[in-house]
Amino acid sequence: MTSLTITEQIITVAMVVLGTMITRFLPFLIFPTDKTPPRYVQYLGRFLPAAVFGLLVVYCLRNVNFLAGSHGLPELICIAFVVLLHLWKRQMLLSIAGGTVLYMLLLQLVF
Repeated sequence: MTSLTITEQIITVAMVVLGTMITRFLPFLIFPTDKTPPRYVQYLGRFLPAAVFGLLVVYCLRNVNFLAGSHGLPELICIAFVVLLHLWKRQMLLSIAGGTVLYMLLLQLVF
């Protein structure tokens, strides 16, 4: 296994910093706050979050066997918990974190 030289390490860190800065600042340069964004960007902002959640649900349930083991019970309990928590608090990160913590607890302590 070869290690990077100091020059290669500096270049790597600089490229990561540059990539991060571009992805953070570019949207503000392309879509300034005093200008209305294009309709397709508004459309994506309106419908993409729901599509991502749908994809996340499908991805999380892809290997669940409802005919064996716990019959998908911990997953279904956590889905219901996430939905109820989100309807109550309306905070996406809290809902995701709460569902994840409950799922880990169920797997470690119950199932």
